[in-house]
Amino acid sequence: MERQELETFLTLAEELHFGRTAERLLLSQARVSQTVKKLERKIGAPLFERTSRVVRMSPLGRQLYEDVAPLHAQLEAAVARAKGAARGVEGELSVGFLGSGAGSLTAPILATFRERCPGCEVVMRETQYHDPLGALRGGEIDVLFTCLPVTEPDLTVGPVVINEPRVLALPLGHPLAGRASVSLEELAGETFFGVVNGAPAHWWDFHVPRRTPSGREIRRGQAVAGFQELMTLVATGQGISPMVASVERYYSRPDVVFVPLRDMPCAEVALIWRTAGTSARSEAFVRAVSDTVAANGGPAAY
Repeated sequence: MERQELETFLTLAEELHFGRTAERLLLSQARVSQTVKKLERKIGAPLFERTSRVVRMSPLGRQLYEDVAPLHAQLEAAVARAKGAARGVEGELSVGFLGSGAGSLTAPILATFRERCPGCEVVMRETQYHDPLGALRGGEIDVLFTCLPVTEPDLTVGPVVINEPRVLALPLGHPLAGRASVSLEELAGETFFGVVNGAPAHWWDFHVPRRTPSGREIRRGQAVAGFQELMTLVATGQGISPMVASVERYYSRPDVVFVPLRDMPCAEVALIWRTAGTSARSEAFVRAVSDTVAANGGPAAY
């Protein structure tokens, strides 16, 4: 049923008068009559009983009206709510991201949000390892794509956008660089990196473990503040580091080799925000992220 057919049918069912129906819809009576006849041909039976003096609904027409009218009302209400929300979503939304953000879903997420909220400008801001949550907590950004785990009670974890395996970043020529995969247990005696003050200890320990699964210590070398600094230290042979698999796609360089880490849990990236600091803009962005992830069949994987 086309939109015009639906609206003509519902209006005529309420008015039971072709003239008044035409006035409400700003159409000619002939157009109303043609539209109703076209719909009846689609249905396969009359929806109205017409005489020279009166218009009545047929039993089939009344049944169709009772079935369709509530659905039409719900649809109109939903569209009205969406338009109202869109009018309220204006200004600027600051979206923080760590690393590659939402990965391959970043562009479709932004496209969905901009289509729904054309009056809102999105500003992307990169965060760093040394203080991954500070800009969000300080109000410099509204929402943040970051690696889990995030357990802070003042922050809400929303939809997961990436779920990916781990790799080990090694300098070219390292004894493990030619391996098909590496176990975390083999890395006792190697040097990982610390992180300068600001990153939650539990967060860094999840991504850069202090010990092997059996409990053997993995040394912590120089503390880093950002990703490019970490990559440079790896490339110059000052240590090695676990990373997410997408790093090889987005940040590969000729002096760093990536080898799969087969016994580390997958890493997740999610959208998070201040629990007490949501706005119409951030709520609309959360919906855009959730809908894009669902349309993709789930979080991006590498």
